[in-house]
Amino acid sequence: MPSFDVIVVGAGGAGLMCALQAARRGRLVLALDHAPKIGKKILISGGGRCNFTNLHATPANFVSRNPHFCKSALARFTPEDFIQMVKARDIPFHEKKLGQLFCDRSARDIVAMLVQDCAQAGVTFQLNGSVKVVTKPDRFCLDTSQGSFSSESLVIATGGPSVPDTGATDFGYGIARQFGLAIVEPEPALVGLTWNETDRRAFGDLTGLSADTIVTSRGHSFRENILFTHGGLSGPAILQASLYWHQGDPITIDLLPDLDPATWLLEAKRQGEKAELKTLLASRLPKRLAEKLCALYLSSKPVGQLADKDLEAFAQRLHRWTVMPSGTEGFKKAEVTRGGVDTNELSSQTMEAKKVPGLYFIGEVVDVTGQLGGYNFQWAWASGWAAGQAV
Repeated sequence: MPSFDVIVVGAGGAGLMCALQAARRGRLVLALDHAPKIGKKILISGGGRCNFTNLHATPANFVSRNPHFCKSALARFTPEDFIQMVKARDIPFHEKKLGQLFCDRSARDIVAMLVQDCAQAGVTFQLNGSVKVVTKPDRFCLDTSQGSFSSESLVIATGGPSVPDTGATDFGYGIARQFGLAIVEPEPALVGLTWNETDRRAFGDLTGLSADTIVTSRGHSFRENILFTHGGLSGPAILQASLYWHQGDPITIDLLPDLDPATWLLEAKRQGEKAELKTLLASRLPKRLAEKLCALYLSSKPVGQLADKDLEAFAQRLHRWTVMPSGTEGFKKAEVTRGGVDTNELSSQTMEAKKVPGLYFIGEVVDVTGQLGGYNFQWAWASGWAAGQAV
């Protein structure tokens, strides 16, 4: 049975970073992946351009049962550390918005950088092989479809079940449970929210329409576009809010974030506005949405003919449009998985399981989930780096 110091299961962002750091420390490293190609999730990220980090990444951008757990790793491997790796390979990149860094050319540049660095450090890759059984008599023994391997340390970097089309599975949770570690229930995150039946009938015909809004869920607010779909609401602001949303929660949407709608409408009335309400509203919102809101909530008479109290009530709807989603679009559409291996089971310094010496969990498989915009990659790099210094 081939023997290694470290076996990393999962050759995605976290796994590649861990393998690289361990190999650079002189460890004999095997990186296993069930896919035939390395870094499939990296390759499709950011529309194929890979939003590889965020300049403003802080622990506040992450959700976990223990919000303090991510602090150590994020502090020890920062966005600037990864940027230096990118610059060293002369990979051109740019800031798109809000600190989000993207490759100028392709996500393939990031995968190539990590694979080449791993190869230079001496990492052995074994692809297209699924792990069948993991045991630990004294060392970890892995029976796979490509043979059996043993190691002193085992790192699980298999991610969560989001984007199953890339081959993502819940394998990591099974290993955690096998060794007695608790799991925070995995749920889809950074995902579209679905209409309840009443809202589907009311708004389902607005498919394709987008608007600049502020979306709030559980006290967390995001200003970006929302997108109406046949099944519900999507777009960046909704995806961000979904990270905090739980079944049964409402979300509130400010449809006119740049003004006080009550003041605007009442002032228009005082100035003798003759246009119908839907026409005035269409100067600030997409026409079909303006017409829909008026049809549902206030008859579209000329603004001057509407009572102040009715305008004020309508304005409140515009300011705090409340939606009660029925659920999410599920793991198939989710960009990441919220939940995972309970951080109480792991060392925040090394990512090692407290109950099982030599067993490590990193990246998305852990109950640490970042907001949209490069944060989850930064957690992958940081947690992979932390484990790579310890294995």
